[in-house]
Amino acid sequence: MSLFINFSAYKFTPLENLPDLKERLLAVTKSRGLRGTILLSPEGINFFVAGPRKEMDELLVELHSVPGLESLQPKESVSEEQPFNRMLVKIKKEIIAFGVEGIDPARRPSAKLSARVLKQWLDEGRPLTMLDTRNDYEVHMGTFHGAVPAGIDNFRDFPAAVAKLPSEMKEQPLVMFCTGGIRCEKAGPFMEQAGFKHVFQLDGGILKYFEECGGAHYDGECFVFDRRVGVDPQLQETNSVMCFNCQMPLLEAEQRHPHYVPDKSCPHCFDGKSQQPASRQYVGEG
Repeated sequence: MSLFINFSAYKFTPLENLPDLKERLLAVTKSRGLRGTILLSPEGINFFVAGPRKEMDELLVELHSVPGLESLQPKESVSEEQPFNRMLVKIKKEIIAFGVEGIDPARRPSAKLSARVLKQWLDEGRPLTMLDTRNDYEVHMGTFHGAVPAGIDNFRDFPAAVAKLPSEMKEQPLVMFCTGGIRCEKAGPFMEQAGFKHVFQLDGGILKYFEECGGAHYDGECFVFDRRVGVDPQLQETNSVMCFNCQMPLLEAEQRHPHYVPDKSCPHCFDGKSQQPASRQYVGEG
């Protein structure tokens, strides 16, 4: 059986000549039969592409030849089926939509905290606040024990949510986290601009924490932006599904609810008042 190699990565770095780079990458990927999405912007690259091993390695060689992407190291996974229908290369203003001017993770990043150090801090019971920067439908599936949810439906709502946080949090150690790290690259510098004095971002996000530390201090599973829907702390696919009607992720318990009807409705939309989450805007691991 032929397996498909999936590469997912982002990197904040100044990129130039984007139209030329777009055509170059489109030609490389299409000539090799690859599928997925590559987002390019002046602030960097974000992509999720799949294909055979040889062709994917050739794509990585091409990416490494781009100034600023020499050290790009994608996260890799394997699938039995091609997860994408076509190949897209797009030029965007931002590789992760945030809408706040002056945030420059490449030149002015916030401090990163490794998964193992975070676990050590939590084991020791250090006084800190865990801030979940993800959308509510993601938090619903699982989060760190005692974490404060941002309370948002879309990452663009994050700045307004920060304005509602208690002022005393500005003086406390604060560790923010998301799925794979990209949202915190923007959220961290923004919070520092907003006056938060001790901001850290979990390097690699929840998925890296699962890889290195398992499920310690974490409750539930993690929503992922691909066909798996959710993964457990062992990074294994769970039995969670997406509602056909409203696209809400459903845990196993919700699938046993009398209002869940496969391919029709779920407890979130059975009454016709769909609570459909915001559009899945993350190419790689958010």
